[in-house]
Amino acid sequence: MEINTFLALQFLAHVLADYFLQTQKMAREKNDLGFKSRLLPWHVFMVFVCSWVLSFQIEFFVGAGIIAILHYVIDGFKAQANRHSKLWKYAFFIDQVLHILVLVVVSLFFKIYHGLQPLFEIPVSATVIAIVTAYLICLRPANIFIKEVFRSSQIDVAIAEQEKAEILDGTDELPNAGKLIGILERILALTFILIGQYHAVGFLIAAKSILRYKDTDTLKTEYVLIGTMLSFGIAVVLGILAGAI
Repeated sequence: MEINTFLALQFLAHVLADYFLQTQKMAREKNDLGFKSRLLPWHVFMVFVCSWVLSFQIEFFVGAGIIAILHYVIDGFKAQANRHSKLWKYAFFIDQVLHILVLVVVSLFFKIYHGLQPLFEIPVSATVIAIVTAYLICLRPANIFIKEVFRSSQIDVAIAEQEKAEILDGTDELPNAGKLIGILERILALTFILIGQYHAVGFLIAAKSILRYKDTDTLKTEYVLIGTMLSFGIAVVLGILAGAI
C-alpha cells in the first residue's frame, strides 16, 4: 500500500467519525463541557474504530490508539477554546487542523518504523478514495464549515434575528431548503470539476442567481451571496485536490 492511499483512508476515517458518526447532541455537549462530556469517550471510541478498521492492518492498533487519545485531548480542550475571548472564532478550524496534523504524523511514523503491509491489497486507488471523501465532505461537513465561517465572522447573529422576525410575520421559507440546495450545487459542481467540464460550473452559478430576494432585503442577499461563493469554492477546491491525488 502506498502512503498516499493510507493517508487518504485515514482522512476518510476522520470524516466518517467526526461528521457522520457524531450526532449533534455529541458535538454540542462536547463543545460545551469538554472533558466533562459523557459522550466524548464514545466519540473517541468511534474515532479509534474508524482509524483502525480503515488502516486494514492489525498492527495499526497502536497508531489508531494514539490518534484516538490525541483526539480526546484536542476535543477536551476545545470547550475552553470556545469560551476564550479571542480563540472562540477559530476553535473549529484549529480543532480540525490539529486532528488532520495528528493523523498525518502518526501515519508517517507508522510507515517509517513498521511499514505499510495491509491484510489484503485494497482494490481502489488513493484517487478513488479521495473522490469518495470529497463527495462525503460536500454533504454534512461542508455545511458545518460554512456555518462556522459565518459564526467566526459574526454574520449569523444578524441573520438569525431577521429569520426569527420573518417566522413571526408568517413569511418564513421552506425549512432546511437552503442546506439541500447547497448540497446539490456542491455535488453537481464537484462532478463537473472531476469530469473537466469547468464551464458547467459557471452555468450552475448563473442558475443560482434565479434565487433572488427583494432589493430592500440587502442583509439576506449578502448572506446568500457569501454562502454561495463558499459553497462553490469548497466544491471546486475538493475537485482540484481529488483530481490531483
